[in-house]
Amino acid sequence: MSVKANNDDNAPSPLERVGARSRLVILGGGESGVGTAVLAQKNGYEVFLSDKGKLKDKYKEVLLKYGIEWEEEKHTEALVLNADEVVKSPGIPDKAELVKALHAKGTPVISEIEFAGRYTKAKKICITGSNGKTTTTLLTYHMLKKAGLNVGLGGNVGKSFAMQVAENDFDYYVLELSSFQLDGMYEFKADIAVLLNITPDHLDRYDYKLENYADSKFRIIQNQTADDAFIYCIDDEVTMSTMKTKKVNARQYPFSIKKELETGAYLKDNNQLIINTNNTNPLFMTIQELALQGKHNIYNSMAAGVTGKLVDIRKETIRESLSDFHNIDHRLEVVGNVHGIEFINDSKATNVNSTWYALESMNNPVILILGGVDKGNDYSMLNELIKEKVKAIICLGTDNKKIMKAFGEMVDTIVEAKSAKEAVAHAYKLGKKGDTVLLSPACASFDMFENYEDRGTQFKQAVRAL
Repeated sequence: MSVKANNDDNAPSPLERVGARSRLVILGGGESGVGTAVLAQKNGYEVFLSDKGKLKDKYKEVLLKYGIEWEEEKHTEALVLNADEVVKSPGIPDKAELVKALHAKGTPVISEIEFAGRYTKAKKICITGSNGKTTTTLLTYHMLKKAGLNVGLGGNVGKSFAMQVAENDFDYYVLELSSFQLDGMYEFKADIAVLLNITPDHLDRYDYKLENYADSKFRIIQNQTADDAFIYCIDDEVTMSTMKTKKVNARQYPFSIKKELETGAYLKDNNQLIINTNNTNPLFMTIQELALQGKHNIYNSMAAGVTGKLVDIRKETIRESLSDFHNIDHRLEVVGNVHGIEFINDSKATNVNSTWYALESMNNPVILILGGVDKGNDYSMLNELIKEKVKAIICLGTDNKKIMKAFGEMVDTIVEAKSAKEAVAHAYKLGKKGDTVLLSPACASFDMFENYEDRGTQFKQAVRAL
């Protein structure tokens, strides 16, 4: 199977479907909200943007430039509830009173991705999963760029998908999609859908039921046809059990490090990566050639490699891309070595499974910095790795009781820190030559930090100040 960009000039225009001068209200004035506002206005909507917080100056400038009405630090119900359609930020839960009021009125509430998808004929490569989706999205984008394709990067990473649709004319988009974004998508279709894995995350938004979260992830394949592709990890138990309850219309391309597969990607003799999408001309490379090391990154590289084959990228370009990619900040980022103690920033590990992957890749004794906003975490999956690899834990959060109860008897030392600087100071004092200090919190960051980037940046600053 090959997925190539094309244009269908006979497709109905979005305005024919929604009607000119429909009133679109946007809840949330961040990157995605402002991009949506610009795209909507360019397509004839009456647009109003509302944010309960304070808008950043750069976004105010865009809204003023396009003459878009907006408000900040409040939601005026009369101006929101009269919408024909609402695009809400993925950070606003469906349980919010204003959203419930919109649902009660029967007002459609959708995501930026759903809205922007109406206005582009580009091929959409959509990537989701509990872990690895940012890395895989950036790796796939890197590959398409290296192949010389006209490609945009958006969704949960990069610039607003809607703004790019408004201002660019890309043939392809590589989109990282969170479960929250998927929840607001109905008619949108991925030409290539990638599901990396499903592990407990954000369960507070899904009534603490893993099956609800898994159903959300599987929205990535909705509306697909036999002309589309679904790439997934056959080794992931939750994915495979949930898949039994779904009808998959797309062509399937599994990947595995445990078993050999006729189609997709697999690992042979624990060393050779083989990617084969059409039973001819497979790609071979050793795992030592991969830029991203560790078991979880073999999976990520497999998913990106299969995608590359499906868009007919040359094998040599796929191989080069998998070999020369540089990973993102805050994901197992080596900060430095101070008197023989290595410091690693994995602040993007905002769930337990991400921390499991990080610990699994460590070879030295670990001083682990954990904590933040607990999203219904079950820390038990870390038990064996904590016992095997961790000599001390530093809790970095406003409420650390759950972590201390989970691991207090497994490690000799467990202490609390009230700042990144204090956490690094504790770690340096506890460490000795040959140890690794790993910031891999397994939690969200917003109890003490603006976001995971802020947490990682403060950690790096503290290390460099030692």
